[in-house]
Amino acid sequence: MWREFGPSWCATPELRAPGNDASFVCVQVFRRPSLSLAIAEAVVLLILLAACYPAIRWCLRPLRDLVPVIANVGPQNLGHRLKPGPGRDELTVLGRTIDEMMDRIAVGYEAQRRFAADASHELRTPLAVQRTLIEVGMARSLSDDQLALLTAQLLETNERNERLIEGLLVLSESDRGLLAHVPLRLDRIVAAVLDAHRARAEEAGVTIVSRLTPRLVTGERVLLERLVVNLVQNGLKFNRPGGTLEVRVGTDPALVVENTGDDVPPDEVAALFEPFRRRSGRRIDHSGGAGLGLAIARSITRAHEGIITASSTGRDGLRVQVTFPAVGNDTAGAADD
Repeated sequence: MWREFGPSWCATPELRAPGNDASFVCVQVFRRPSLSLAIAEAVVLLILLAACYPAIRWCLRPLRDLVPVIANVGPQNLGHRLKPGPGRDELTVLGRTIDEMMDRIAVGYEAQRRFAADASHELRTPLAVQRTLIEVGMARSLSDDQLALLTAQLLETNERNERLIEGLLVLSESDRGLLAHVPLRLDRIVAAVLDAHRARAEEAGVTIVSRLTPRLVTGERVLLERLVVNLVQNGLKFNRPGGTLEVRVGTDPALVVENTGDDVPPDEVAALFEPFRRRSGRRIDHSGGAGLGLAIARSITRAHEGIITASSTGRDGLRVQVTFPAVGNDTAGAADD
């Protein structure tokens, strides 16, 4: 006979098939839920959702309150802060994180604004000089000597504009990051740059002393060359007759450039890395430099995930140190030449 066990029907041993050793023969029966039960379950679910909706909106209300505040943030009110106060809950941590993000944005925006203003000033000044020279030449007839002097002044002003624009382009390129990561021998790059500047050093009466050990750096050759060129030219320009320019390449720091120029007070060292600045925070003079040498060096170093620092030597001159991340263990291994 058949007996019901929950959703199954099983045959008793008396009804099993001949030769079958199983004690029971069971047949699974699936019952379709009734329509009324399904409707009841759906209604209960809707009631639960409706009851939870106000609680969910109440929990999310602080986030909704942040929307208009963040939407109104712009260049005109970068100083606005949420000031969530102490606490370790999620919303308080989120508020502090947003304030810290706004601090970084404000600092970067102010730096870009100041840089644009300084660049405009540096470009406007030589352009005004060029305009004056051209107006003088057009206002009266000039002798051959006067014409030659006017031409030389115009050429010098134009060359300075070219150096300034080139520096701005390099600074923009290094700020955007690296396009290639190639293992390069820093010591060979430094040696080539020093060879190209030995004649200039002899004219200035400066002796170049170098100690170069094999050192690999991952990055872009053009930017690393510009970094070394800027540091070497800075060390030669702000040196003294009979002085020395010492350049070292090693493991840590990777590059050291030290000159014997005028001593720099410690509180004025940081200003040397600002664009268009020199000691005491004054604008650079117009003796030939564009005022971007150390600013470009800092930007290139950061693009290569390095750190550049400057310090007074304690007697005369300035020491600039550049640290780069290590590349493997074999510093003398194969690299792109």
